[in-house]
Amino acid sequence: MRKFNIRKVLDGLTAGSSSASQQQQQQQQHPAGTREPEIQETLQSEHFQLCKTVRHGFPYQPSALAFDPVQKILAVGTQTGALRLFGRPGVECYCQHDSGAAVIQLQFLINEGALVSALADDTLHLWNLRQKRPAILHSLKFCRERVTFCHLPFQSKWLYVGTERGNIHIVNVESFTLSGYVIMWNKAIELSSKSHPGPVVHISDNPMDEGKLLIGFESGTVVLWDLKSKKADYRYTYDEAIHSVAWHHEGKQFICSHSDGTLTIWNVRSPAKPMQTITPHGKQLKDGKKPEPCKPILKVEFKTTRSGEPFIILSGGLSYDTVGRRPCLTVMHGKSTAVLEMDYSIVDFLTLCETPYPNDFQEPYAVVVLLEKDLVLIDLAQNGYPIFENPYPLSIHESPVTCCEYFAGCPGDLIPALYSVGARQKRQGYSKKEWPINGGNWGLGVQNITLYSFCIKVSNKCFFLVTLQVLYKLKTSKVFEKSRNKDDRPNTDIVDEDPYAIQIISWCPESRMLCIAGVSAHVIIYRFSKQEVITEMLEVRLLYEINDVESPEGEQAPPLPTPVGGATPQPIPPQSHPSTSSSSSDGLRDNVPCLKVKNSPLKQSPGYQTELVIQLVWVGGEPPQQITSLAVNSSYGLVVFGNCNGIAMVDYLQKAVLLNLGTIELYGSNDPYRREPRSPRKSRQPSGAGLCDISEGTVVPEDRCKSPTSDIKDNSFSRSRSSSVTSIDKESREAISALHFCETFTRKADSSPSPCLWVGTTLGTVLVIALNLPPGGEQRLLQPVIVSPSGTILRLKGAILRMAFLDTTGCLVPPAYESWREHNVPEEKDEKEKLKKRRPVSVSPSSSQEISENQYAVICSEKQAKVISLPTQNCAYKQNITETSFVLRGDIVALSNSICLACFCANGHIMTFRENHYLRELYNESFCN
Repeated sequence: MRKFNIRKVLDGLTAGSSSASQQQQQQQQHPAGTREPEIQETLQSEHFQLCKTVRHGFPYQPSALAFDPVQKILAVGTQTGALRLFGRPGVECYCQHDSGAAVIQLQFLINEGALVSALADDTLHLWNLRQKRPAILHSLKFCRERVTFCHLPFQSKWLYVGTERGNIHIVNVESFTLSGYVIMWNKAIELSSKSHPGPVVHISDNPMDEGKLLIGFESGTVVLWDLKSKKADYRYTYDEAIHSVAWHHEGKQFICSHSDGTLTIWNVRSPAKPMQTITPHGKQLKDGKKPEPCKPILKVEFKTTRSGEPFIILSGGLSYDTVGRRPCLTVMHGKSTAVLEMDYSIVDFLTLCETPYPNDFQEPYAVVVLLEKDLVLIDLAQNGYPIFENPYPLSIHESPVTCCEYFAGCPGDLIPALYSVGARQKRQGYSKKEWPINGGNWGLGVQNITLYSFCIKVSNKCFFLVTLQVLYKLKTSKVFEKSRNKDDRPNTDIVDEDPYAIQIISWCPESRMLCIAGVSAHVIIYRFSKQEVITEMLEVRLLYEINDVESPEGEQAPPLPTPVGGATPQPIPPQSHPSTSSSSSDGLRDNVPCLKVKNSPLKQSPGYQTELVIQLVWVGGEPPQQITSLAVNSSYGLVVFGNCNGIAMVDYLQKAVLLNLGTIELYGSNDPYRREPRSPRKSRQPSGAGLCDISEGTVVPEDRCKSPTSDIKDNSFSRSRSSSVTSIDKESREAISALHFCETFTRKADSSPSPCLWVGTTLGTVLVIALNLPPGGEQRLLQPVIVSPSGTILRLKGAILRMAFLDTTGCLVPPAYESWREHNVPEEKDEKEKLKKRRPVSVSPSSSQEISENQYAVICSEKQAKVISLPTQNCAYKQNITETSFVLRGDIVALSNSICLACFCANGHIMTFRENHYLRELYNESFCN
């Protein structure tokens, strides 16, 4: 395991000159008598340390598999030397070999709480699994020979180790030392072959006599060795290379898999030729000719049952003419042959049986298949061989991860609610039996950790996880029509990936309102319900056009209008659902979205149900730009989103569009930039984002530590606009990068907080939009919401990433929210609820303070962070986070009854800052060592 070079930063800045300049700056900003009140801090540098707490997802590059049939524990080894142990759902363990060499084989000491691992560096390790943290007890290094195969008989203290030279060494498991007994390859084959038989590919003991050892060599030779007499009893030769060997439980027959796609079944006492040769996937030719060769059968297992024919299970062996066919596992049982296709390449498989004793009827009940990117468990006891539903959080690989959010301190009734509806989700095609890998026990520590922790993983699906266990799964593509022909297929001009992939999530745990933004410029609002409903999909289509700064002829366009007053809500008309292939008279695709919403009533199961679908449409043959920011507020009933060209706000209660403005229009007459005139370009950048194009410039980063907005000139400017107006680079775009609903001071002259929306852009600008909400209850559904820019503009260096608000005691002021209530209840039961007013709920720790007291806005950008005192809008504290890199993600979090700013930079550094006289760096550590 790699060691981190931890560098803890003491309170204050590391350079004395930097600290002095900070103090001087504070004195200039706050003369004597006007200094901002100091917030008491409890966080110190020693409170921070980087450590791994949990590992989520499928093991990377798996290479080996083992199972303890008594303890019901599964082990997976990887090519990077990692070891993962799986038991009952929620029981997982991660270990790592220090050498990092690939794990080539794993062997359990069955029912003894121990495991042997063989690595590609020819080292054997004995792991103790009986302690809280598994650890290596013994190690054994082979210096002159390469280890190729290991075998540990049930209830035996001898480990047999085969090598590349064809020799077999015997290791005492208790002392983990070589016994001195060596089976040399030349003694094993004697005169049966004139050449070297190749590496040892298989070792196993006879189920009826552990003194008889079956040794398989790669060249095709198999030897039955008598350990007592130290000589070979029988030698079996076949002209095709061997990949694996398996015994019949009676010890009288064994089966071999070969490189030409054949299986040979041998009688132990008849070494001259196989008693039967099978080509499972070969074409049977006429005139008794040998079937055409197939691909190698990489592994075969031979399992017997009391009541019927034995099972022969194998991987590989497909015909060479099956080009493009997916990897398969074949199950042969009597006269039936089932071919089970897999999504990924098969690494290994094991058959789970009722007994660990090899000399009894095996009674197989399941097959564990380790794939390159998945773990599949097949039920052998049911017709059709259905798979078990995997309870492990390994589905992270079923589609690429595009968005991940973490939520802490969720309401206590939220996790049971998600679990309840998740357990009722219909899962068709799965086995009805319980997951058979059920070893281990939950620890109390795990329960305590996960009681209030919460996480969401999103691709084109949403996964709600507790203790990294799937609680609920939401597939957003169900809202849209599936393509039936080429004309109806989702347009792929925006992105090359899945058109339903999710980019952004906004979620309110208290109200359970969920909002997602997808790559096809679509937004879906979900409401949580415990009742099943059948509803029609409501859709909003936004057409967004703004004038270019310069006309195509090169003449300066008229100045943009300044928004005045409030935006008038636009009721959403009933939407028809034309095909995505609709086009205008000039042949250009126009006024149609990228996806087609279902126009028939949709049955929605308990859980998250679609409330509203919002889509941006094509304009002038150009597809809409992707959404870059998203926010939802359950107390206001509003959702807002933006991109590189503007911002849109929708009232999802009244189903009305409140705001649809370009980014430039948000400034009005207060635009601090001198926009370079330009003509619209016909070409477009496929990876660009936005509602619709305002400029088609591109940003090409020169290196990994360069910010996407670093080519924009310094954003600092004085109060005199006439002498300090900055010019925007021609290749830059000002996108909406951050959105935050809150109740705070919107203007300097405000005497009390009010609902508003803070908007951050990629040019480092923060704008404030005032919200005038009608009273609660039925009036909220009838009277319009008035939206108007406040004129407040704040500036930082770099794109705005995150905003938060503190009260005078330094406690976070969360956005207002509405507590969850069931909306799909009968009307008579809900009558009293309708009469109740929809009041914003505030959970600020200082809610009892006077409403006129000050607040602080904490704003984090790619390059710096500022604390702004409200309503004066004075800069209380400022910190330059990085000069050589840029912040990928930042957040203001509550830790140890205090507040800190946590940042993750592109150079792999994680930094935390606390607020006192100035933003002071608490912790800095590289994450990419």
